[in-house]
Formats: sequence, C-alpha cells, structure tokens
Amino acid sequence: MDMLAGFLTPTQGTVTIGGEKVLGPGQDRGVVFQQPNLYPWLSVRKNVELGSKFRKIPASVRHDEAKRYLKMVGLEQFMDRKPYELSGGMQQRCQIARVLANDPEIILMDEPFGALDALTRERMQVELLQIWRKSKKTVFFITHSVEEAIFLGTRVLVMSARPGRIILDEAINISDENGSPLGAELRSAPEFVRLRDKVSTAIYEAQGVTGVSPAQH
Repeated sequence: MDMLAGFLTPTQGTVTIGGEKVLGPGQDRGVVFQQPNLYPWLSVRKNVELGSKFRKIPASVRHDEAKRYLKMVGLEQFMDRKPYELSGGMQQRCQIARVLANDPEIILMDEPFGALDALTRERMQVELLQIWRKSKKTVFFITHSVEEAIFLGTRVLVMSARPGRIILDEAINISDENGSPLGAELRSAPEFVRLRDKVSTAIYEAQGVTGVSPAQH
C-alpha cells in the first residue's frame, strides 16, 4: 500500500495505476490510515475542507463539498465539533469524508477498523459499503480479517508471509435472488461461508498448517 500511495519506491519492478507509473504521492490517491490523523484544533468540517483549502478552492465551494461528504458519512450534525469530541468510529468516518472531499480516483485503506470494538467495526463495515456504493470510488483495503475481506470486497487477494506473494485472487459477487447486493445479512449467506472457508484454507496452507477446518477458527 505504501508503494501504491507513493510513500515508498520499489527496489525492483514498477507500480502503475491506470497505465501511469507511480513516482510519489498524488491527488489521484487518498489514504485512510489505521488511526485517525485529524487535526484536533480544527473542527470536523475544517478537517474535511483542508485538502480543498490547500488547492485554493473557493471557500463557498469547499464548505458545500464538506457538508455533502459529512452528510454521506452521517456526521452532518457534528461538523462544528472538534475531533476529540467524537467516538473512534466517528473519527474514522470523518477521515473517510476528508479523503472523499479530495475526490481521488483510488482510496487506500490500511486496516482502518482494526482498533475499533467488534460492534462498531461491523457497523463501520456496513457504512463503508453504503459510502462506496454512493461514491463509486475504487477502494484498496488491507485487513487481517477474512470475514471483513469477504464482506467488503469485490475481489480478494491473499498474500503469503515474507517474501510476500499473491497466493489467491478471488472475485467476490454475493447477491440476493434478484441480483441486488446484500447488506448486513450477507454474513449468513451460503456463498459467504464458502468463500470464507476457501480464503481461510489458502492462508492456513501458506503457513504450512494442514488438517485444520476453517470453521474451527
């Protein structure tokens, strides 16, 4: 992810996005970090506006854009609060709104829900799906949770330990009988369970673990 973001240069090979070589950070990519990196002295709205302000977007335009994205992530009523007045999940939503406000082509998310409690994490996963369906952005999401990967992804890549290699590349398409994408009920769908077990098995085999049923973990 650091190489996709342009934070690191590959020692071998190249990284390309849309046919263009990645040479450093760019406006076409936005990063949502594991811990919210909001500025505590700025309001929620001003945090979201920050990128637009640096790009010298007129104040009226960036105000409207901030309100739009804060409404999208459910924080419209908290725009004048400071980040430390928000819960961890709300801070992550603010960070997502700030990235969306910069209108990147790709959003890079580095275990953004890893520090949240289980209930908040599940709620944030559902909210992220809703945001993704509204924004239509490409999201590259890193997680150590197999269920989270299946729940959020349209394509899941499993990597081995050092040296990192892609050992599974699986398309995900779980929908109801009408072809509509499922929401929170997706976790109980038979196809979800099948894919979860397939991904888990690939991870176990890469670690040299055999004879273990994925359902046991």
